[in-house]
Amino acid sequence: MATVTYDHAERLYPGAERPAVDDFNLEIADGEFLVLVGPSGCGKSTSLRMLAGLEEVTSGSIRIGDRDVTNLPPKERDIAMVFQNYALYPHMTVGDNMAFSLKMAKVPKEQRMERVKEAAKLLDLEQYLERKPKALSGGQRQRVAMGRAIVRQPQVFCMDEPLSNLDAKLRVSTRTQIAALQQRLGVTTVYVTHDQVEAMTMGDRVAVLKDGVLQQADTPLNLYDKPANLFVAGFIGSPAMNLLAAHNVDGHAKIGDVEVPVDRSAASKAKGDITVGVRPEAWRIVGEGEGIPIKVNVVEELGADGFVYGSSGAEGTPDQVTIRIDGRRTHHKGDTIYVTTDPSNVHVFDTETGVRLS
Repeated sequence: MATVTYDHAERLYPGAERPAVDDFNLEIADGEFLVLVGPSGCGKSTSLRMLAGLEEVTSGSIRIGDRDVTNLPPKERDIAMVFQNYALYPHMTVGDNMAFSLKMAKVPKEQRMERVKEAAKLLDLEQYLERKPKALSGGQRQRVAMGRAIVRQPQVFCMDEPLSNLDAKLRVSTRTQIAALQQRLGVTTVYVTHDQVEAMTMGDRVAVLKDGVLQQADTPLNLYDKPANLFVAGFIGSPAMNLLAAHNVDGHAKIGDVEVPVDRSAASKAKGDITVGVRPEAWRIVGEGEGIPIKVNVVEELGADGFVYGSSGAEGTPDQVTIRIDGRRTHHKGDTIYVTTDPSNVHVFDTETGVRLS
């Protein structure tokens, strides 16, 4: 096991105007489960492949423990990769697939079989060791790919969207198994996903990327409660945070004709207009004329709670405002409700720079 360090790491593809990964600095602790997340094309898979040795590092360096691996071939980095598409050999049994890398490393047969049996027990694959991959479900194949990585006993696991080929229900159960397994093994893990719910539920820490640049790396709860900028605020959270453009009037946020209560010390830091962020669960429904009017367009009833999606018409409000409601509270399409919030629940950002002020 070991730490992983990205030190000003950059990947610039030939002919590209800007780097796919730009000046990437990140320290991953020994045994930590770190998730790289961001929209398509943000550089998360490239960052992982740079660590695995599958992409060249054009400047800066990457270290595993005290060892600089920047220019080492993949086989000398002591990492194990789990791919999105399983990459299993169809003509081999599950056991042979899991043992293949050990066979290439000339590990004695008895030791190979012992490691395969241990991994199969961890992953509940013991009854499938003699089957071929085509006789397994997608979830079982992904567990075989995990087993192949585990038997190598590497210093670092690299996982590139390993759950994206699974159906929604299986994805939820499998991500729980992977997180629990990583905790048991204690192996440093770098995991790539575009699904921020997956990132929030699995990672000890989550690193958010945009256009090849690291925006913020923190615990899931800190990312949710204290996003560093407008991008992170809008990306983390499902449904997304409501972001409203406001005029900064003497430390107050004015949205159309309505004043939204904000932390005045935060608003006073802005030189120009501000953007206020309110999570769907932070809205309070108030009496007519006491808050921002929202015309209900869609109501999602989920049982314990629900979501109202509406529009306001007030200057600065987005096309869609999302409000979480009690599941037993009834609102209908076409209704108008009025919402406000408390200053402690409002995130304040500088509109021009996008930087968090509160």
